[in-house]
Amino acid sequence: MVRETALSVKDFVAPLFVKPGEELRDPIRSMPGQYQFSVDTLVDEGEALWELGIPAVILFGLPDAKDATGSRSWADDGIVQMAVRALKERLPDMVVITDVCLCEYTDHGHCGLIRGGEVDNDATLELLARQAVSHARAGADIVAPSDMMDGRVAAIRRALDDARFSSVGILSYAVKYASAFYGPFREAADSAPQFGDRTTYQMDPANAREALKEARLDIEEGADMIMVKPALAYLDIIRRVREISVLPLAAYQVSGEYAMIKAAAANGWLDERRVMLESLTAIKRAGADIILTYFARDAAVLMC
Repeated sequence: MVRETALSVKDFVAPLFVKPGEELRDPIRSMPGQYQFSVDTLVDEGEALWELGIPAVILFGLPDAKDATGSRSWADDGIVQMAVRALKERLPDMVVITDVCLCEYTDHGHCGLIRGGEVDNDATLELLARQAVSHARAGADIVAPSDMMDGRVAAIRRALDDARFSSVGILSYAVKYASAFYGPFREAADSAPQFGDRTTYQMDPANAREALKEARLDIEEGADMIMVKPALAYLDIIRRVREISVLPLAAYQVSGEYAMIKAAAANGWLDERRVMLESLTAIKRAGADIILTYFARDAAVLMC
């Protein structure tokens, strides 16, 4: 009766990794309990999540080939596009979100085009827009640009509207820090940069006021929802962004946060179930409406 924060299965978005092949469910070494799926097994996983009451998934693709521009990211027969079509055919009411970024598709592993050894922000925008439109054409309900290029929300919104996908929403990774907590994800998505790092376009973990600026810019450009990433080390940022915006606010409990809890639990150092639910509740308490978490299935089983 007096609990102030209520955690619900409906708050969760489950991240899923999809790659070419058939009947694949390959374990991710650094993320126990997570897998790289082929399209057929991914649809089965989506159905299991839906039956638990989880309303949405976000898809990350491992392409069949990589090049300097990430051209497989906008191909009609790309791995994410095929997965979206299959999911929407089996589960038409599930919300399918797609990650929009080039890092998984480029041979250099960066989130944008490389010119003169640096990421060319403006030249990247057109490619991100093409990727987003291809996802919408496949049936995605929401596209989620995670690249942190300046101006990409506006570019994607224009492209979607021009292609008559005005009803497709944009969940912007508005506040994405250059965090060390992404390590296991880069193994899962095969997206580690081949040189340098991403500090020139992702945010400095020491900055808080900059987060408010980035959030406001994406809101002005037409984002329908905004996100803070990572979550647990940035609960103060979630709260501050919540206070300046009435848009739905998402937070991403990232791979490193998940892996730490799993590793400590495997060593008997903490109670995995209690810490899982406590951490998810903390993210909700800080102000997040939507939580992207690799614990979605396990938490839903406990909460059902």
